[in-house]
Amino acid sequence: GAGAPGATAGRRRVLSGGAGGAAALAAWALAGRSPGPGPVVRLRLATGPVGGPYNAFGHALAAAVAASDQRLDLVPVATAASVDNLRQLADGAVELALTMADAAQDAVGGRPPFAAPISLTALARVYVNYTHLVVPAPGPAHSVADLAGRRVATGATGSGLRTVAERLLLAAGLVGDRAVRERRLGLVESTQALREGDVDALMWSGGVPTPTLTALARATPLRLLPLDDLVRALRTAYGPVYAPVTLPPGAYGAREPVRTVGVGNYLVARGDVPPRAARALLRVVFGRWRELLREVTAGARLEPRFAIATGAVPLHPGAVDYYRSVYG
Repeated sequence: GAGAPGATAGRRRVLSGGAGGAAALAAWALAGRSPGPGPVVRLRLATGPVGGPYNAFGHALAAAVAASDQRLDLVPVATAASVDNLRQLADGAVELALTMADAAQDAVGGRPPFAAPISLTALARVYVNYTHLVVPAPGPAHSVADLAGRRVATGATGSGLRTVAERLLLAAGLVGDRAVRERRLGLVESTQALREGDVDALMWSGGVPTPTLTALARATPLRLLPLDDLVRALRTAYGPVYAPVTLPPGAYGAREPVRTVGVGNYLVARGDVPPRAARALLRVVFGRWRELLREVTAGARLEPRFAIATGAVPLHPGAVDYYRSVYG
């Protein structure tokens, strides 16, 4: 859960973002105390592939920043998504990134696919991804177990979906002689492959509805397979980054709700992003959350108690200051 206002107190430990950082960030830190005069700080945000929700969110946030009175310039960077984003953050290629919670937890812990711990801090948990396991409605698959030996698109290399897919298949026992035949494809390529019969199923982790899947459902009747039976095993193995969620009736033409696996999405930062810049960005995020979330998931809300629930990833000092100001 997001926890009570006092939850921020236990989140003061902030990992160093490493030496260096953009010269503009140093300029911000040396500038006056007021958010008015002074240099405009340029922050690069690693998003995701063009056409995907991270990319849409990043561009919407950049537009909101540009329309605000904050001394920030946000530059969205197209990437392969979560894992790629975290590696770019560690390398100093970007100052900010969007990432799925499980990938961020692995990065902090130095677990595969990361070779060593990555120092990062969280600004907010912004929304929850719903895991979609999609098959053609006329096809034979009615459960995840029915996919044994079949061709499944399980996400592009460098995406957070790869982690979720690998763990779900393991939890479902689809290993060894029951393993699926994985195709490492991004969302656009996955939907095209499903439409053309080149794969039997696709996995996706994103908001609801995901526009690319909505378009696919208009062209091809779809069935979404339930995954809620796997939540307990995932939580036992990997912790509370995974939670049960429900795809609502009407999503992608489904007549009934579909219970599946949810995982949060974090907006994260290098530790050397100055606190004033972090606070300024969060003022925009919370001031414009309705428009931002409209780009990625319907009906979601963003509240501070939700946003501070970033698990193993410590809050950035500027985020701690922002949330304290909100709680009073």
